[in-house]
Amino acid sequence: MTLPDPLSSQDVALFLDFDGTLVEIAEHPEAVVLGEATRHALVVLTEQLGGALAIITGREIAAIDGFLAPLRLPVAGVHGLARRNASGHLSSAPDNSDFVQEAEERLRPLIDAEQGLMLERKAGSLALHYRARPELEAACLAAFEVAVDDTPGIELKRGKMVLEAKPAGTDKGTALIDFMSEQPFAGRTPVFAGDDVTDEDAFRQVNSLDGISIKVGNGPTLAQYRAETTADFLSWLEKSAERLETGGKR
Repeated sequence: MTLPDPLSSQDVALFLDFDGTLVEIAEHPEAVVLGEATRHALVVLTEQLGGALAIITGREIAAIDGFLAPLRLPVAGVHGLARRNASGHLSSAPDNSDFVQEAEERLRPLIDAEQGLMLERKAGSLALHYRARPELEAACLAAFEVAVDDTPGIELKRGKMVLEAKPAGTDKGTALIDFMSEQPFAGRTPVFAGDDVTDEDAFRQVNSLDGISIKVGNGPTLAQYRAETTADFLSWLEKSAERLETGGKR
């Protein structure tokens, strides 16, 4: 399950997770750094693929825009709850402020009692980060399950050192399918890379479309290929940009 050859065809639609894929995971979500070589590769790939490059992430769209600026890409945020397509049309996340507020209040005793835990409010969802306290995983999960178990239509998503409650019915896979129904993605071969368990939904969809799925890092996966580290994947991404830019001459 090593990485495939760098991209050589312009007839692909490239979809990328953000944390752990385009940037190394940091202890705090705002501490990640997008490398200049990666930024340049994204610019080149966007041009060479005719704009058929999108970010599919658990983060909010505005956060991704901040990290990528001045580059502005199609983005599906909050696991597909919000999406901005290639033409700039924005489908906003539903207003779940009441649910988010109630869940936060239920989790507050745990947050106040234990240092190192962080609640992140998003448009339509609530995330609990425990990267600084991995030994509290079981306690965080139990508290979050209690916080949402009587709220219909809400699902709990597990990620790397993070739990997130969001409305059911959308995920990274549904976001990918939505992109693939539109130009400039429609009719192309989908390629998706991601590092987390939440990316498995997108791997499943890509595989069903005879595309290329790439898991970044360890762990069981539906993906066809694997990059051992984020650095390995970014090297592949940069080589793909170079190959497409030079017409495969290097």
